[in-house]
Amino acid sequence: MDSFTQIVLGGAVAAAIAPAGHRRAALLAGAALGTLPDLDALVLAFTAADPVALMVEHRSYSHSLLVLPWVAALIWWLFKRFGHGRVAQAPGRWFWAILLALITHPLLDAFTVYGTQLWWPFTPHPTMWASVFIIDPLYTVWLLLACAVAWFARARPLAQKALVAGLVLSSGYLGWSLLAKHTVDREADRALAAMGLSDAPRFSVAMPFNTLLWQVVAMTPNGYVIGERSLIADHGPMTFEGHPSHVQALRQAAELPAVQRLNWFNRGFMRAQVVDGELRLSDLRMGLEPEYTFTFAVARAEGEGWAAITPRQLRPAYEGEQGRAMLKRRFAALWQRIWHAPPGTDVMAPKAGWTEAP
Repeated sequence: MDSFTQIVLGGAVAAAIAPAGHRRAALLAGAALGTLPDLDALVLAFTAADPVALMVEHRSYSHSLLVLPWVAALIWWLFKRFGHGRVAQAPGRWFWAILLALITHPLLDAFTVYGTQLWWPFTPHPTMWASVFIIDPLYTVWLLLACAVAWFARARPLAQKALVAGLVLSSGYLGWSLLAKHTVDREADRALAAMGLSDAPRFSVAMPFNTLLWQVVAMTPNGYVIGERSLIADHGPMTFEGHPSHVQALRQAAELPAVQRLNWFNRGFMRAQVVDGELRLSDLRMGLEPEYTFTFAVARAEGEGWAAITPRQLRPAYEGEQGRAMLKRRFAALWQRIWHAPPGTDVMAPKAGWTEAP
């Protein structure tokens, strides 16, 4: 999630657990601890070998549930031993405040589609429950209000009530997002089965800033299909649109290190394009067709195959003044899509619109 959300989550968690007399200190400490795991991005900015490494190594060791408890114990011990007395006055409550302010960060990140390496140094695919967008005001607002009330109410009972209410409401929203995702997945399974894609790898993800409009992407032999589902406006079968990918080039380059790392990180949800003799891979999990947030040039054509190059990240088209105007129009269209189903759509016939990229 975004840094501001992690700050208010950490503050609310720590302040709800620490003694009432330590409320403001706990809010500040929790805010710092809540954003601490993301400081790995600063380290990677200087140490990552290339943009692909920067992407796949973020949310790794600093987000691991096998590492953070030890970090929490070290911080707790240092403040208990050398601090100004608050941790020593209530060591048990402060230990849990520090620990939970830290580990709620990667757990919340796992609800997004980017992927979080909860079990580093082991290497299963990064966890991506993909039920909320990276910024979702309806999750954050309850925590922000709770922290504001707690800051001014200090040790009064109102502060604890506000913190508990904020954490319950925000957690309830995450629960709703999982229920919404299950509903969308069920409809997508039916539509994809009717198209002969019952076994196709697929994922669903909440669209920007809400959990009412969803996107489902399924991989096909020649590319991928994309479908949308509004929990408000859509009532019939889901519809999907086919898009090509240069799957032959992707297979030929499969053993290149950058391709292997991306394939592990995004579980193969990639679009492959060949442009000016370069192989470009786009992460289909983040972005709106045809523009994706993470696109990398990873190889150059050499004879009948592909030679690795130092990966280069390509700038999305929505950067710059014209791009921002385009993005604003896309968001406006998404808002309208929540409330209105597209007219005259039917389920796509099997393999209709699937073409091999040139």
